[in-house]
Amino acid sequence: MKIWKQLRITVKLLIRFKNDFFSKDLFRFSKESHNDSVFDHAIRIAQEIKPGETFENKLHNIQLASKRINSHVLEPNQIFSFFKIVGNPNRDFKKSRTLVKGKLVEENGGGMCQVSGIVYQVSLIAGLEILERHNHSVDIYTDETRFAPLGCDATIVYGYKDLRIKNNFSFPVTFEIEIIENFIYVNLRSEKKIEENKLLYESLLCENFVTVNVLNSDRKLLNQSRYLKMI
Repeated sequence: MKIWKQLRITVKLLIRFKNDFFSKDLFRFSKESHNDSVFDHAIRIAQEIKPGETFENKLHNIQLASKRINSHVLEPNQIFSFFKIVGNPNRDFKKSRTLVKGKLVEENGGGMCQVSGIVYQVSLIAGLEILERHNHSVDIYTDETRFAPLGCDATIVYGYKDLRIKNNFSFPVTFEIEIIENFIYVNLRSEKKIEENKLLYESLLCENFVTVNVLNSDRKLLNQSRYLKMI
């Protein structure tokens, strides 16, 4: 079964490679950088890392993913790809809780979605161009256990679902992630000041599903997400 799973992932990666090659996105992905730019400006947000049975493993995964992201700088028109930067969760990452097909299971890389989610949220606030993002299919949280606004999550499935963000500014930017005690902080650093969007959330509950619209300060629709409500 594991062999077939790995084979499917390999096929998906090859299809993505082909698509990226012909679209020329393959040549726009960010690389590890020692950019000497002075990033005097930052947009900063934070989320709590909630306690749980696999907290230590989750923290390890978050720290490792953050370290890899911190080594990249996005030059103008370059693309941030979460799973290209962070890599295969079966390598170096530990088992922690994650959602798979609407069910909570323990898999390698569990908890990394909090990193992708906070990167996505700060990108919306900054007005970066979102090329690809996938919401979770199920909302398992209550108001007390939720660590991010509903509609600002970004699930990652290696080979299948990615978070891709394009730097549409004329200057470089970088995501700087810090873990301080049980909080994760992300700073979107830039050479020039970026005006922050105030995100607005509109929710519509219909039977067991909730639809969330996220809008910017001008009420432009940034995304629409639909979740099955478990609670």
